[in-house]
Amino acid sequence: MEMTDKEKKELLEKARTIAVVGISDSPEKPSNIVARYLKDAGYTIIPVNPNYNEVLGLRCYKTLSDVEGHIDIVDIFMRSENLMPVVEEAVMIRPVCIWLQLGIRNDDAKRLAEQNNIKFVMDYCIKIEHTRLIRGYR
Repeated sequence: MEMTDKEKKELLEKARTIAVVGISDSPEKPSNIVARYLKDAGYTIIPVNPNYNEVLGLRCYKTLSDVEGHIDIVDIFMRSENLMPVVEEAVMIRPVCIWLQLGIRNDDAKRLAEQNNIKFVMDYCIKIEHTRLIRGYR
């Protein structure tokens, strides 16, 4: 079942830590733009990408399992056909929500998250939703 605007707003208001999986160190890439926006909005950002040691001046983790501490939202920037191993790993660390960015859909990932009582959002940009629901811009 898709989250309502009210549920997404509540999630974004309560969340403090967001892991950005598939983040790029390139400032013009959507993953980097979104992570910078979220960082500037006050969230603790945890970059996750095995190709980098640091992104946005933050330690970049190779995998979600390498991250110490609780993650509220796992925000994934990956092709739909490649993301199941990341979703399976995310389920193991028990975030509040797994979020697939705009243009990313995977019904198997959705089923897995929901079977494990983890909220799931797909095909929405977390930056756009935050701007719309929290900052009130349309």
